[in-house]
Amino acid sequence: MKKLIVILCLLTLMLSGCWSCKSWHGLSGKKVPPEVAHKVFWSPNCRTVVAKKPTPPPPAAVKPAPAPVGTCGPHDATGTYPCEGCGIIRLDKIMPAQVQLKTMFDYSIKVTNVADTLVTDIEITERLAENFEFNNARPAAERQEDVLIWNIAELESGQSKVMTVTGRAMDTECLQHCAAVTYVVPVCANVEVIEPRLKLDKIAPSEVLLCDPIPVELVVTNNGTGPAENVRIVDSLPDGITTADGKRRIIVEVGTLMAGESKRFQVDLEASDTGEYVNSAEATADGDLQAEDQTTTVVRQPVLEIAKSAPERRYLGRPVTYEIEVTNTGDAPAGELVVEDTIPAGTTFVSATNGGQLSAGKVVWDWGTLRPGQSRSGMMTLSTDAAGTYRNTATASAVCAEDVSASAATRVEGIPAVLLEVIDIDDPVEIGNNTTYVITATNQGSSPGTNISIVCNLEDNMEYVSSGGATSGTHSAGTVEFAPLSSLAPGNQAIWRVNVRAVEPGDVRFKVTMNTDQLDRPVEETEATNLYE
Repeated sequence: MKKLIVILCLLTLMLSGCWSCKSWHGLSGKKVPPEVAHKVFWSPNCRTVVAKKPTPPPPAAVKPAPAPVGTCGPHDATGTYPCEGCGIIRLDKIMPAQVQLKTMFDYSIKVTNVADTLVTDIEITERLAENFEFNNARPAAERQEDVLIWNIAELESGQSKVMTVTGRAMDTECLQHCAAVTYVVPVCANVEVIEPRLKLDKIAPSEVLLCDPIPVELVVTNNGTGPAENVRIVDSLPDGITTADGKRRIIVEVGTLMAGESKRFQVDLEASDTGEYVNSAEATADGDLQAEDQTTTVVRQPVLEIAKSAPERRYLGRPVTYEIEVTNTGDAPAGELVVEDTIPAGTTFVSATNGGQLSAGKVVWDWGTLRPGQSRSGMMTLSTDAAGTYRNTATASAVCAEDVSASAATRVEGIPAVLLEVIDIDDPVEIGNNTTYVITATNQGSSPGTNISIVCNLEDNMEYVSSGGATSGTHSAGTVEFAPLSSLAPGNQAIWRVNVRAVEPGDVRFKVTMNTDQLDRPVEETEATNLYE
């Protein structure tokens, strides 16, 4: 029984590999052949099968075929991490095969991202030999005693960085510098961060006329990244400015505005008066996005003033000239300026200056554009055959200006021009006989003569007999006075007669005096008569 137990233990040891050929030969006192010293699983001739070695862990670095080796070993080295077939980072170190003692030399370490992903937090360490005197590194490295450390934040796939070390050997012992690398292969999830930005452009004319609409264009643009949500434009209008339907506020709900997108909106505004108007608009969106812009528009208007002058009085037969002057007292040009002057009934057009043309009973001047502060004038000449007061009105109009008018009146009068004539029917006159004096008033003028009075004076050589004519006469103390003739029309005559008797011889004078309303001084006329015996 005990033998059985021992046998079972020996079998267990041999089968588990704890008893090898070496153990067997050593127990038997035999010399262990070198070819079986490491073999297990005993056989009759102690020729065992080589045990399968367990799979070793991946090497920290798998080196390619070594470069030619000098006395100290290879001077170039390459390592791929974590393994040759699963490479992420590759280090390539290139050192000179030989350097002269105490002579400066350079060598390089190249790190390359051979993976197809981003690698971050890369740290390269380089352990320097004790007999190496470090001079500098490019780029600069952190030095901790005999270790140089470079930190690289990240390397894109395929990207490389090269570090260069400069120093010298201080004795003839081989230099052995060993580099190592650590890194992070991040597992990244990405969130896009957008930044929409609003830009508002408000476009309006710098100047307009009061009668014109003010076209305003609002352009909102998202010049950022990502959509801008709930975009809204608010334009609060200044006093004196409204929309065409009378609103004081413009609100535009734009909605969503994609990155790079613009939207345009146009509205026509109206001004109630001239002046300078500053108008600000604001665009807003979710996320406290805001943009604003403002415009300044000056509203102008031409303002016309017209003056018309004419003589207060003219006599028939003489032309009447009216002068018209138009001035732009506003702050904008008066375009399409037209002046019209209606010809009064009973008058006839004679002429006009400065381009005036007769058209349908009017004289029309087309003066184009009148700049602010500028004046223009013209004259119109009329004639008439009838006395009276003539009033005519001129009107000026221009684009966006209120019409203006001015009137002038002229009283046209005739000239009576009453001619007084006195003749005697018989001359000379024998004493005792009679003679008649004929007095004639002829209106040679262009208007009636009024209140024509005739007074006759007789000398002592004559004696009054009788009188008569256009009006009745009376005699007193050698003076014959006829009642006034109320009116004598142009071209008409009035005749009076005075009959006298010769009482004493002599060269006598029959004197007649005439007065009218139109005369400031009397008209006197005498007739000589010879009285004889």
